[in-house]
Amino acid sequence: MSSSFKRVPAIDKCLQILEALYQSREPLGVSDLLRQLDLNKSTVFNIVHTLADLEILEKFPSGKFHFGNRLYLLGNAAGKRSELIHTVHPFLAKINAETKLSAFLGIRSGLQAVILDKVDTAYDIRISSDVGMRLPLIAGAGGKALLSQLKDEEIDQILSRNGLRSFTSRTCTDKAKFKKRILETRRFGIASDFEEYIEGIVAYAVPITTNRPDLVAAIWAVGLRQQVEADKETTIRDHLLQVADEVNQRFSP
Repeated sequence: MSSSFKRVPAIDKCLQILEALYQSREPLGVSDLLRQLDLNKSTVFNIVHTLADLEILEKFPSGKFHFGNRLYLLGNAAGKRSELIHTVHPFLAKINAETKLSAFLGIRSGLQAVILDKVDTAYDIRISSDVGMRLPLIAGAGGKALLSQLKDEEIDQILSRNGLRSFTSRTCTDKAKFKKRILETRRFGIASDFEEYIEGIVAYAVPITTNRPDLVAAIWAVGLRQQVEADKETTIRDHLLQVADEVNQRFSP
């Protein structure tokens, strides 16, 4: 015999909002949700802002909302059922096996890159970061790969409102030069980081085209400087570009 319980109306309303966002291809604002749902304006307003505060939703500069990084992380913990993770994970394993570098999948969340998945099988040396770890968006190869997918005006807005922090002696703190590197990433399809974020660490990153305006993703490979000898760099870059091409084909309309 099942135990009795009192249903919580707020959870029902929360699920209605999440389902409406799931059905939508574009982010939705409070007004959009009110047109679709038979709910009170203050209820919708409070629920979406609470979910955004919990990072279940992400609020865009337009004032509209869509799924946030914490929801992806919860989905990952529930069995890696996320389409993005499910699609990309074999390629992370391939990068790790071919390059001996640690491979990561991350998405943009505001001014941060959030790691969704990784493969860092132990070889002689490995660089490890936990799933869910947050990294500065305006630092490192992964950040440049994520930023390269934004519109020029979005990039300008981020750079104008946020200073470039110096992490190492090699960090680029000149906004014009940093934007140039972002645009070069967009042009050539790959970004690099030679000890710009962490001393002794190098990284390469490729943007992933998910064809979803609410989901900006990238794959990056990270290792110690001595792991990437001059004659290996071209091979690593070519391998990542090939992986990006194959992954992007999986998400093509």
